Amino acid sequence: MTQQSADGENLRTDDPEPPRPAHPRGEQLSQLASLLGVTEPLAADPVITGITLDSRTARPGDLLAALPGAHTHGARFAAQAAERGAVAALTDTDGAAACREAGLIVLEVRNPRADTARAADAVYGSAWRRLKTIAVTGTNGKTSVTTMVRSALGHLGHAAGMIGTSGTFYRDGSGREHRVATARTTPEATDLHGIFARMVEDGVDVCAMEVSSHALVLHRADQAVFDIACFTNLSQDHLDFHPTMEDYFQAKARLFTPEHSRRGIVCVDDDWGRRLAAIASVPVTTYATAPGVDADVTATDVRPDGFGTCFTARSADRDLPLRAALPGRHYVANTLAAHLLLDAIGIRGSEVDEALGTAGTVPGRMELIASTPVRGVVDYSHTPAALEQALATLRAVPGTARVITVMGAGGDRDRTKRPLMGKVAADGSDIVIITDDNPRTEDPAAIRDQVRSGIPAERPDVHVVEGRAAAIARAACLAAVGDTILVAGKGAETGQEIGGIVHPFDDRVQLRDALRRGVEKPRTTIDGDH
Repeated sequence: MTQQSADGENLRTDDPEPPRPAHPRGEQLSQLASLLGVTEPLAADPVITGITLDSRTARPGDLLAALPGAHTHGARFAAQAAERGAVAALTDTDGAAACREAGLIVLEVRNPRADTARAADAVYGSAWRRLKTIAVTGTNGKTSVTTMVRSALGHLGHAAGMIGTSGTFYRDGSGREHRVATARTTPEATDLHGIFARMVEDGVDVCAMEVSSHALVLHRADQAVFDIACFTNLSQDHLDFHPTMEDYFQAKARLFTPEHSRRGIVCVDDDWGRRLAAIASVPVTTYATAPGVDADVTATDVRPDGFGTCFTARSADRDLPLRAALPGRHYVANTLAAHLLLDAIGIRGSEVDEALGTAGTVPGRMELIASTPVRGVVDYSHTPAALEQALATLRAVPGTARVITVMGAGGDRDRTKRPLMGKVAADGSDIVIITDDNPRTEDPAAIRDQVRSGIPAERPDVHVVEGRAAAIARAACLAAVGDTILVAGKGAETGQEIGGIVHPFDDRVQLRDALRRGVEKPRTTIDGDH
């Protein structure tokens, strides 16, 4: 099940395997102290075999990273970690006393978040150095690109893994599939370096991961230097975490420095990408899909191919035919990015491109639920730019009659984008059904009103429906043969958070069932909107 953390990132709650190796190499505590510049004498010098932020997951021999948080200090849970076998703590001045009282040996540092990454890297032996590593950042497309890379590698028989919004998965050297317990789009440094070590232990060759702006600001991805980093795009999102778009951009730009990557691949379809390509301090290859945009590699001859898209990747020395498994220019961009990333790590050839063309679908990303007599699509588009792209894509699919959009906005997140989401939905749809996304702790009706405020009051065919299941059912009842229903915002999530409780809910299941019940009914207008 997917939830979200207080800083706005997706959390996985049902993954079964722990994010650490079975046989850690470990590190003497005195060596960690020296690495972090801690000069205070240690009461003992145990071998540290693991590191954790969560006292509930502490194991014998662990170092507890007791960090200050938004609501409380991690040192409050030092006693619980000690009971579970932790032997030491890395913390700041505010947390030192509580950790000592719990019986832990204390490494007191000034910047505990950054030093947690340094300690985790040391404890797990800089395992990332023994992998081919790919990092993808951007507002939209991260999950699609990393999933496409992993899918193509799997199709070709490589032991590959991915870390991101959908969870953490890898195929080991013997072909066995694993799902690892991770919380956020980009795990905390304690888990990330443990996952790298586990992948190496299990014979993984390549790891593709999403790197969020949160991770770059909060030092989650520190110490790893990725072989290749990719920037997809930037549009309004996470302005509950970043005070401005400039701050958001600068966070993303950190990935394209020698501290985080060796090379970059940057989409220059938007101004942010062009600016990033100009300021990056690592070598950069640019790509573009927008007509007339200058780049090292461009997508040309773009044409529909069923529910996918064929195009040509044009560079100075060759023209290469490629296929995106999904429609729309943004999936052309995602496919081109995946191709360039694989090429950058030495995975190339016609069989690679064929794999991208067939293995490029991503759960909850423009996922086709039904094709006839009504086309049903579920998409994760939860920003104005992503929703606009999704609607333009579906409108352009041959044979499309009307577009009916079911959408809302998440609670406890950036409120300024809510009316923008409503406007985009109205501009790109024939019928808009505004409903609940993940209200979290906010009043769902108030969120619906804020989304509705972005649409002129006199606009016809706008329905405000309480309850997401009811809204999806309404769409199916309103649809006629040839129409397309887009259910936007939650993608492959399998839960809906209302009032702090996550209830089972899957847009794909709801839409499939609603179409079975409602698609044969004549088109109707239903009164009684809330």
